[in-house]
Amino acid sequence: MIWDKPWIYGPLIFPLHWHRLLWPVVIAQGLMLSHLLWLALRAFGGGASPGRHLLLLLVVAALTAVPFSVSIVMPDVFTPAVLLGALLLGFGRAALSRGEAAWVALLVALGTAAHLSHLPMLGALAVASLLAGWRAAGRVAVPLALAAALLLVTNAVGHGRVSLSPHGATFLMARLVANGPAIRTIEARCPEAGWALCAFKGRLEPYGPEACRLQTCPRDLLPSDILLWEPSSPINTDENGRPRAFGGRSLAPEAGAIIRETVRREPLAVAWDAVKDTLAQLVSNRVGDTLERRHPGVGMAELVGKFGPAEAARFEAGAQWRGVLPGMVAPLLWVQGPLLVLSALALAVLGWRGRRDRAVLGLALGIGVGLLANAFATGALSGPHDRYGARLAWLLVAGAILLAMRAGAKASRHEAG
Repeated sequence: MIWDKPWIYGPLIFPLHWHRLLWPVVIAQGLMLSHLLWLALRAFGGGASPGRHLLLLLVVAALTAVPFSVSIVMPDVFTPAVLLGALLLGFGRAALSRGEAAWVALLVALGTAAHLSHLPMLGALAVASLLAGWRAAGRVAVPLALAAALLLVTNAVGHGRVSLSPHGATFLMARLVANGPAIRTIEARCPEAGWALCAFKGRLEPYGPEACRLQTCPRDLLPSDILLWEPSSPINTDENGRPRAFGGRSLAPEAGAIIRETVRREPLAVAWDAVKDTLAQLVSNRVGDTLERRHPGVGMAELVGKFGPAEAARFEAGAQWRGVLPGMVAPLLWVQGPLLVLSALALAVLGWRGRRDRAVLGLALGIGVGLLANAFATGALSGPHDRYGARLAWLLVAGAILLAMRAGAKASRHEAG
């Protein structure tokens, strides 16, 4: 159990790999999303059939980021699963059997607990589900409550703290440093405040808003990331340059105090930065920030090595580790940006035209609410990254296809009648 992630995803996938082979995890993740799309076809797309399902899968696999996000062995794969599951429970429950509804609710609960950004997203979707009535909102709220309970229990067992996120304050503090307000708080309150970061007063500018002003930082490596993970950063070393064991974890209580003081001193600046980061996250959804070799890095190779020499050899023979994956997939990526824009417009138009149909309105509005909540939970509270947007933006395409299929099926029935 590590300090920066919930103790959910690792135990869930362990029965699939047993430290032997990672492919079963990827296959299971693909099957999970495929099944949810099958249920979505039934609930929102005018009916499910093998041909329609295959067509939907082919389009999203060929033209969106879903093949890249579903094959990452990380809890991000649950982001679209939580959104689809919540919409099925809130607006598509009539199309599900009792067993299917129970399965979706369990999946949403586990998926929400697996990544902290899913908590505010599911909360926003529960509110949006009020359009379908209190019972619909309750069906979405139940997995949210289960996820919260699961996080409280696992954190109590693993960290000795009954908390949803025992050390999450460190992430938000790093974001406030990167935007500037937390730097000004430390400058104003230190050394009197007695914080460990007071020792770095006057030396936090490399992690502040000017750090990447001249585009010297990679698109996917923010100053807040460097502050959080660089071994020589103020979070991970003391004033004498000695390593600080589990710096992000040990500084979490102090980070909470810095956040509270920063919000008290500059509430408008903090709010405005959150709005800007949310908007930046909304348009950050390109595929590419997980394709380069530097992302798995040496540490990941060492972890895969624990699966045995055969799996390590397969990993090192892969295009990502050899550094050729970005060039291989580049011809497939150019269409994704324009398609997302067209799909967003199509989803809005189809949702407006079918607004009297609660399922149509719920799907269109729910995808929009989910994207916005995801952008806030990741961009404003951690920092805008393409991976956070790409893992969910493909649902714009899937949603537009579903509503187009629904309209086509309705027109066919009308002509037949």
